[in-house]
Amino acid sequence: MSDERATVAVIGAGIVGVATAIWLARDGHDVTLVDRIAPGEATSHGNGGVLASCAVVPVTVPGLPAKAPRMLLDRQSPLFLRWSYLPRLLPWLAKYLSHCTEAETRRIAAALLPVIGDSLEQHQALARGTGAERWLRESDYLYVYRDRAAFEADGFAWSLRRAAGFRWDLLEDTELHDYEPLIGPENRFAVRLPHHGVIGDPGRYVKDLAAHFESLGGRILRADVRGFRFEDGRLSALESDTGAIDCDRAVLAAGVWSKDIGRQLGIDVPMESERGYHLELEAPSAYPCAPLMMTAGKFVATPLEGRIRLAGIVEFGGLNAGPSAAPFKVLETQARRAMPTLRWETVTRWMGHRPAPADSIPVIGPSPRHGDVLMAFGHHHVGLTGGPRTARIVADLVAGRTPNIDMAPYSPGRFAV
Repeated sequence: MSDERATVAVIGAGIVGVATAIWLARDGHDVTLVDRIAPGEATSHGNGGVLASCAVVPVTVPGLPAKAPRMLLDRQSPLFLRWSYLPRLLPWLAKYLSHCTEAETRRIAAALLPVIGDSLEQHQALARGTGAERWLRESDYLYVYRDRAAFEADGFAWSLRRAAGFRWDLLEDTELHDYEPLIGPENRFAVRLPHHGVIGDPGRYVKDLAAHFESLGGRILRADVRGFRFEDGRLSALESDTGAIDCDRAVLAAGVWSKDIGRQLGIDVPMESERGYHLELEAPSAYPCAPLMMTAGKFVATPLEGRIRLAGIVEFGGLNAGPSAAPFKVLETQARRAMPTLRWETVTRWMGHRPAPADSIPVIGPSPRHGDVLMAFGHHHVGLTGGPRTARIVADLVAGRTPNIDMAPYSPGRFAV
């Protein structure tokens, strides 16, 4: 427990915000969790459900700039763009693609590892004794390829994972299909990584964690945070649509919605919404024995409670436009092709907003202008995976403890204005 009891407002009730609120409450602070919607209702509801510790390789690998135009013109590609949004996207896109070098990819992978590399253990510590642990289980994680040649073409990414300490088995032909009968015959090779995890219902998991936070004496408040009130240079309250929320420390953990608020704190993060789509196949005829990353279609099939979630399609089009029809169609087509024997009763559809900073590294640490406000957002594809570790880092900073990792790569100061 911290020697000094702070009054902390955590902005954002996704996995990062809820986990942060729990660890702060466990440290003995007076904590209010603030969001305009209920916990676990936005991006944390719709993620892939995988604790993907090995996902240290960013999207911005060498060669992406050459591949992206072809992908946008391919109707079966997992990448979509609302062309009317392109003028607004271009400044961010130029910065994003500037990281598509070997040196930058290695740097980003090294920065992601301390946040996501022990995800299963971090979730187990977070959920223990909360009631939310019923949704958490250890599992393998399979990257499925058409053949060995396709795997070898992805050798740079696997060299980064090996350097990060990950180990795996290779499954080919009969061995693969005996392990996972749902995989169709056109996919004949896979990498099986042990010691990963699955959250059986991500939305309910976050809600159960939020209920545990309340049991610790925490308060959950529905409000739209508009800004901050400072007196004599120190934080005194949040400004919201429901009035002032008193606090002497705050944590900004509102995902992609953190960008606008962050400008008030002296940072301008080049961050876009990576619009993520998922389909849920209700009452399927069979379940994968572990999450399957289908590399040809760039989607993951995760066995959840009573359903299979297919997630991974990417669209750029901003925060305000509604879902597009084409990504859902491509996702279903790719799933039928990858798992041809699978049947299901009904399908539900969802689209949400992943927070994608241009350098693919989350923003964690104190605001450069106002150290009473800490940042914890921008986790791109790994918010569920990295949320609990981020939360413990933030709790350490609030308590005055020194985190046991180098905080420089995550510094909000890299975007100071």
